[in-house]
Amino acid sequence: MARVYNFSAGPSTLPEKVLQTAAAEMMDYHGSGQSVMEMSHRSKWFDDIIKDAEKLMRELYQVPDNYKVLFLQGGASAQFSAIPLNFMNGSGKADYIITGQWAKKAFQEAQKYGDVKAVASSADKTFSYIPKTKAEDFRDDVDYVYICMNNTIYGTVYKELPPVGDKVLIADVSSCALSEPLDISKFGVVYFGAQKNVAPAGLVVAIIREDLLGNARDITPVMMNYKVQADADSLYNTPPCWTIYICKLVLDWIKEEFGSLEAMKAHNEKKAAILYNFLDSSKLFKGTVVPEDRSLMNVPFVTGDEELDAKFVKAATEAGFVNIKGHRTVGGMRASIYNAMPIEGVEKLVEFMKKFEEENA
Repeated sequence: MARVYNFSAGPSTLPEKVLQTAAAEMMDYHGSGQSVMEMSHRSKWFDDIIKDAEKLMRELYQVPDNYKVLFLQGGASAQFSAIPLNFMNGSGKADYIITGQWAKKAFQEAQKYGDVKAVASSADKTFSYIPKTKAEDFRDDVDYVYICMNNTIYGTVYKELPPVGDKVLIADVSSCALSEPLDISKFGVVYFGAQKNVAPAGLVVAIIREDLLGNARDITPVMMNYKVQADADSLYNTPPCWTIYICKLVLDWIKEEFGSLEAMKAHNEKKAAILYNFLDSSKLFKGTVVPEDRSLMNVPFVTGDEELDAKFVKAATEAGFVNIKGHRTVGGMRASIYNAMPIEGVEKLVEFMKKFEEENA
């Protein structure tokens, strides 16, 4: 069977070159006589893999020297608890901006551990925009301000960071990781689940400013203590070795194919414009996000008729455009066009949408 165009929001499509390399090295990684799936995480082969992954991550994101790069387990959702346990330990206060389901879940989890306030929300319009905030919206003594940078379900993204001043800013960038440059120095913590844009499920990357480490609450589970993980170079226990290996291959691919995240962003902008330009001109389909907050990664759209939406999803799937159904909480359709989605995939999707519109308008 020919490969389909996979528009899944995660786990999502991976670069074919990465899959081919992983397949070629499956039985014998670099003369080791074994697969990365079965080798010791203390072996010299895996030591090279994780060190190369960190080196490439630092290079592409231009990570300052005073930040740790950690490779963790538990998914991004585990960080919803780990963040307040590690960092909400001064005033015991944190401010959250609610821009979608994942920010809301992080907010609800943090409420277990301190005085947590939702300073802004876009729930009033089904999270179809990024709420504007002012410096005075944030409490002076909060330990941190938390945002979800790109909202996978709703297709919004921060184009400008909230004006938090010298307060610690923490961001979940799971669904836009490595899609464009990011000034890491503006954040105390940046973290992302890998399965949307970086690797298969099972890995979280956390980039943490060193001075924030070492203040975890006594009740913090050892596996959630970022200082413990940093001191052990992400090897406190057996890490998700295979996923870190694929992450390293993806980082290699970005560097070889694009050279920088600036070039990666230009590629993603070109790709997204093909779909957004069609949606803006279509008489049948329409995007659901205000134009100024549109994501380059996740593009939700609808026809306005649930039965027609369902018909489109069925027809698209049969035509080889899979996982295009919208999230169960919002319905409609969503095309996740992450780094690994080729421009050709978006072009062919638009061709199919035009044909569907002609037949159903």
